[in-house]
Amino acid sequence: MDKKLRILIQKCVKSDREGQRELYTLLSPVLYGICLKYMRNKVEADDVFQDGFIILFQKINQYNFNGSFEGWAKRIFVNEALEVLRKKQRRLYVAIDDSNLNTSIEDKTNGLDLALSQDELLKHIQQLPDNYKMVFNLYVFEDYSHKAIADKLKIAVGTSKSLLSRAKSVLRTKINEELNIKVS
Repeated sequence: MDKKLRILIQKCVKSDREGQRELYTLLSPVLYGICLKYMRNKVEADDVFQDGFIILFQKINQYNFNGSFEGWAKRIFVNEALEVLRKKQRRLYVAIDDSNLNTSIEDKTNGLDLALSQDELLKHIQQLPDNYKMVFNLYVFEDYSHKAIADKLKIAVGTSKSLLSRAKSVLRTKINEELNIKVS
């Protein structure tokens, strides 16, 4: 960890407003990006972003300087986004037939990185149903295993795989429609 970041963290532990402002400025782009990936719209993302920083500053004294501070901060924001989604989500239980899963674990995006800008892809991800979006983001962007996703969301591993497969299918369809490619 570089010395400047260590000093900023120590200032924030002491509730130093200038240190908090600097840390906010430093981490905002990455952490706001996480909020946008998980939430359905900008207003919801803004709420999670604000609450995430409140939690980060409340818990910063718990950071023990082991591991990446950015990774620690990201975890706070991912957990806050998931908590918000969990509160508003009506539980959907999906019957799973494991023999019908077509998820490719080797290629997480499975061809979804077509000729789209990051913003266009993000727009499509935000439009996914909440349960698809949560699994997709955790698997693709946060590098969670299906077992870890299942544990975190309190669903079956097969459900995680199915939701990821369905999310990819929906995204593929939307992207193909946008690019005027006939879905085969």
